Amino acid sequence: MSFRKPNRTIAIRSSRRYSRRYASRASNEALRVLSMGAAVGLLVGVASIAATAEGRSQIVKMAGTIAVRFGVMRARSPQVGDYWPGCASARAAGTAPIYRGEPGYRREMDGDSDGVACEPYRGL
Repeated sequence: MSFRKPNRTIAIRSSRRYSRRYASRASNEALRVLSMGAAVGLLVGVASIAATAEGRSQIVKMAGTIAVRFGVMRARSPQVGDYWPGCASARAAGTAPIYRGEPGYRREMDGDSDGVACEPYRGL
């Protein structure tokens, strides 16, 4: 004779909410794996280009172009004798921002008197 009680558990059905959550986790995992694969492929591709001298110079040129486009680097450094009537013309020439002590700097172009004229506005 056994003192063990009979197992009378009822089968638990997954709720719709649980099913949706599990499905979204699975799709997020697939997206994560695909993005990691793309990142590794990009890294290998750039490394193969950088293996040659021509490839390295091409990467440096492309990085410079991107830096100028996003305002991280100037397209042209200020030259002696540079004068611009305003910041719009300095930006068009590619020399903005202009720092105190550099050719072409004027206090009138520095709106907040911090020593940087024609600085880009990156509003928050």
